[in-house]
Amino acid sequence: MSERLAGRTALVTGSSRGVGAAIAFRLAREGARVAVHYQRDAEAATAVVSQIIGAGGAAAEFQAAMDDFDKLDEMCDAVLNTFGPIDLVVNNAGSASRGDTVANSSIAEFDQLMRIHSLGPLHMIRRLLPGIRQATRGDIIAISSTTVANAPANSAPYTMAKAAMEVAMRTLAREERGNAIRANIVAPGLVDTEMGSRLVRAVNAGRKLSDLHTGFPFGRVCQPCDVAAVVAFLVSEDGSYVTGQRIVVDGGGPDPALF
Repeated sequence: MSERLAGRTALVTGSSRGVGAAIAFRLAREGARVAVHYQRDAEAATAVVSQIIGAGGAAAEFQAAMDDFDKLDEMCDAVLNTFGPIDLVVNNAGSASRGDTVANSSIAEFDQLMRIHSLGPLHMIRRLLPGIRQATRGDIIAISSTTVANAPANSAPYTMAKAAMEVAMRTLAREERGNAIRANIVAPGLVDTEMGSRLVRAVNAGRKLSDLHTGFPFGRVCQPCDVAAVVAFLVSEDGSYVTGQRIVVDGGGPDPALF
């Protein structure tokens, strides 16, 4: 355990697995206390918390659906009652779209993904913002996606929701820097996670993610720890003069022929 984030308390949404878990582990390793959020898999969240505590850190798990604002309020209350004020929020929780065209995607799907990726996180931030403003320093990180810039076909509900979140974060960065709050976006490309594997199977006729490693930059697909390292930099003193930025984590981009 290091002390770079000692005294800070982080809430990481969607941190029972994948990128979120890697971020939770990294922030805890840097000395932060971590609220591990999950929606469905309590067992996985408990395992993350146990691993953090076993390594000498402090963590607890909290449940809420990102599209249920009442449950988000209850979760925020529980986190504040457990840890006190939060000064570091990482919005990572998300859900992929079904892969239909704009014409064939339902308005209900657009609405649900907007709530999960944009409106739910914004509701949570607004709930926690008074406490973050009281901290010596505050950080809000949104985990987005390179799809916002690439706009791939059959991704509109997901990509639109991520884009809305990015605009809100850039606006928040300007509005809150006078309160010593930094707001930044981390946008990975394909990441070696369960969700990444599902994406590869969907768009590459059943190919496995492991089949793609040699065609990606540096001979491998982005790992969750790569994303976590960028988050750790942004919320550290080394990243104290960085706000309103979108950091892409994709090794410079894969060969377009892969997708």
